[in-house]
Amino acid sequence: MKFLVLAVCYLIGGIPFGYLLVRWRTGEDVRTSGSGNIGATNVLRTSGRGLGVATLALDIAKGWFAVWLMGQVAPGDLFWLSLAALAVIAGHAFPAFLRFQGGKAVASFIGAFLYLSPGPLLAVLVVFTAVVWATRFISLGSIVAAGSFPLAVFLMQHPEWPLLAAAAVAGTFVVWRHRANLARLRAGTENVFTFRKRK
Repeated sequence: MKFLVLAVCYLIGGIPFGYLLVRWRTGEDVRTSGSGNIGATNVLRTSGRGLGVATLALDIAKGWFAVWLMGQVAPGDLFWLSLAALAVIAGHAFPAFLRFQGGKAVASFIGAFLYLSPGPLLAVLVVFTAVVWATRFISLGSIVAAGSFPLAVFLMQHPEWPLLAAAAVAGTFVVWRHRANLARLRAGTENVFTFRKRK
């Protein structure tokens, strides 16, 4: 049963809300615009604030829901809950519905660990906000926040090894998914954050 739920967590993660919302509202494929990503940042840049915020909220919700769902069959079992978090993140990044070409998994990361580690998550979200405010680069904020998350979990929760391992794997994975952004940051060509739809 737990393995079945784990598979469901992956499929939940793979629901491409950004792609679906843009297709429904405009008839366009968000993957052909901007960075080509299906996540909230690219939806916001290419399709407007409303769809961007809706994408962010839904992607966070699916991360939280997947871990909650595992909690119904394995209550309190950090091993399976941690696997569920990784599964929903993997589903978002590599969705079967879009030929395994998904987003950077930041929002599903937030949702999954909002369930598992709310204190450390909120701490790194403060870091994220400060970095974005200072630099206007969402990617840099995401990289710094994800990279510091395992340390925050360790210092604030002193958790059992499955949760710490999941935090380390997920944080490293999110940073790795931003490798193209890192290259653009070094080159000085990274997109600057704005709430306005790019023309």
